[in-house]
Amino acid sequence: MQLVVARIGRAHGIKGEVTVEVRTDEPELRLAPGAVLATDPAATGPLTIETGRVHSGRLLLRFAGVRDRTGAEALRNTLLIAEVDPEELPEDPEEFYDHQLMDLDVVTKDGTEVGRITEISHLPSQDLFIVERPDGSEVMIPFVEEIVTEIDLEEQRAVIDPPPGLIDDGAEFASARDAAAAESEGGDRAAGADGSAGADGADEAAGPGPEAAGAGPGAAAEADGSASGTAGEGSSGAVKGDA
Repeated sequence: MQLVVARIGRAHGIKGEVTVEVRTDEPELRLAPGAVLATDPAATGPLTIETGRVHSGRLLLRFAGVRDRTGAEALRNTLLIAEVDPEELPEDPEEFYDHQLMDLDVVTKDGTEVGRITEISHLPSQDLFIVERPDGSEVMIPFVEEIVTEIDLEEQRAVIDPPPGLIDDGAEFASARDAAAAESEGGDRAAGADGSAGADGADEAAGPGPEAAGAGPGAAAEADGSASGTAGEGSSGAVKGDA
């Protein structure tokens, strides 16, 4: 299985080094000197890592055959791809690679169907499951212990205990709009010949518009955008992204 482990950024200095956006929780394994990586676009690779070092919090790599800034700049935005055994698991039993979590069914603790994981978003504060619901809409589930209580790979499901409003915001907003519309309509009828009362009633009924749902309570999960997804340390298991 081929998985993206990094994206090459800008050139650093004049000797062929490049900055790298790491997308793996295991850079010491995937991006070590001597590693041979496929690329996207394919014509750019394969690339062999010659040296690696950390500078000001960023990983810098130099590839075999790249000796100057011009060669380094030519690699910008290239994706680095590692070959990973699909049966390989993270060392920590509470961590998961992105590909293990994709397409899992999401259900609540009482067995209510929520949807299916179609994407995992790695944010600086935490990881999010993007879940497609049966009606085609999407809901975001923070991958934190307080909410995702179980990952069962054998049963291919993720069990959640969502706080109020996390997965039923749409229904609540719809109800609020229906109530506002009904109240407004009633106000118009009540205005009668007078006309003024209906307008006031409609304004009051409308109230403030719906607010965007928050991510809900949860602990921070680190993310560097990893393909290994820089793991979301949200206890029910950190997401180790692509590799």
